[in-house]
Amino acid sequence: APSERGKIAYAEDEEEFVLRDACGVIGVVSASLQETDVPSLLCLGMVALQHRGQESAGMATTDGTTLNQHKGMGLVSNIFSETELQRLGGVAGIGHTRYSTAGVSELLNCQPFIVDSIHGRIALAHNGELVNAARLRKSVMSRGVGLTSQSDSELIVQLLTLKPKEEGEGSPDWPARIKSFMSQSLTSYSLVIMVGEEVYAVRDPFGNRPLCLGQLTSSSSNGHGDESASGWIVASESCSFLSMGASFLREVHPGEIVCLRKSGIKTMGMVDRPCAAGSNERRPPAFCIFEYVYFSRADTMHEGQQVYSARFRCGRRLAVEAPVVADIVSTVPESATPAAMGYADHLGLNYVEVLTKSRYVGRTFILPSMRLRKTGVTKKFGLLQENFRGKKVVLVDDSIVRGTTIGSIVRLLKSKGAKEVHVRVASPPLKYPCFMGINIPTHDELIANSKNAEQLAEALGADSLVYLSIDGLKSTIQSGVRVDRPTG
Repeated sequence: APSERGKIAYAEDEEEFVLRDACGVIGVVSASLQETDVPSLLCLGMVALQHRGQESAGMATTDGTTLNQHKGMGLVSNIFSETELQRLGGVAGIGHTRYSTAGVSELLNCQPFIVDSIHGRIALAHNGELVNAARLRKSVMSRGVGLTSQSDSELIVQLLTLKPKEEGEGSPDWPARIKSFMSQSLTSYSLVIMVGEEVYAVRDPFGNRPLCLGQLTSSSSNGHGDESASGWIVASESCSFLSMGASFLREVHPGEIVCLRKSGIKTMGMVDRPCAAGSNERRPPAFCIFEYVYFSRADTMHEGQQVYSARFRCGRRLAVEAPVVADIVSTVPESATPAAMGYADHLGLNYVEVLTKSRYVGRTFILPSMRLRKTGVTKKFGLLQENFRGKKVVLVDDSIVRGTTIGSIVRLLKSKGAKEVHVRVASPPLKYPCFMGINIPTHDELIANSKNAEQLAEALGADSLVYLSIDGLKSTIQSGVRVDRPTG
């Protein structure tokens, strides 16, 4: 069970039990070279996905013959100059914004990863974390293959170079190779893989990490039909499409392998989830609910619903479960803002901002060390004292992981004149590690394991603290799910 694995450190399997966080992946294939500047489009999309990772970024592009790449540490806007984008060129490309899913913060671990094979070069970018990475790493290295990084992504690329039994002689069968990899590791990954002028979009059978498809619209289009498409996009989140001049088509289904090529988008295969023990029924999908709670941008679509709407409904449910007499409702910006507005809406209270957020300080949960997280908290917010002085404040946060941010904010509000501060959390207590890509390195860092809600309120200096229940979160999110099932 996850809780047991979180308590035990197995040196042999250490990589499988180290928890980290989300990344963003994107791919573009041009249908009209005259109208599609692939590197610039990738750059725009990666900026829109920057909230998913701020340590490094990279892209690889191809003209069908030559594969070019550029990577760097830091933000997308600091890595890719206009000159560099012009040098990259190409008719197809993939990109990546990174926070460590496995491996340390070094240029060596930046993605996309590129490997030379007998059939040409393969480029891959990965969001997620392989739950059986240590075993797969041993398997690859036992065949005499050296690995140059600690990243799961390089491991996946090496596995794709292996010829599966289903493949005949001659040209490689990439869908068969991808299926072979998927059969060896069922979670957790969303992949973009570039071979030749094609990009494959791959989502693990449980659909744990997000991935969606979009269409670039020709400048001469009337807005109807595929014949007007100037290209095709795959990305971690649909929020990237608008800035790229693209429209949202659909999500990649769990277990689906999709090929993006000049002529369009085609499903190349599906890998089913295994059956539950003693049953003939497939196990259910396992989309990461933290995408709704925190990771994803509010304008992104998941499972047929916009993240903003899901968070707003969670706020309303929180107001049902944990009302309080107060003057105003506010938020810890920005992920929690829709939930705070939903809470205020249900109770008929005024939503008022009490904090301003610096746009130039990274998200503290995404920053890679505790020292940097603490620095980020103290520099991250300004106070709007006139809005809360002498008032009873409900402060809504999306989640409490370590308690670093919320404690500082409660103390600031109290010291500047708030009469009362009641904390409401739009997700349940986080007690157990996740082994599919969330940045929670140790069991002991989860504050909910050492303090219940009353104890935590006292430690933070809050007048009360209540979490949204597990049933409340699940039912609220599930009420908006609208998923189209694959037809083949």
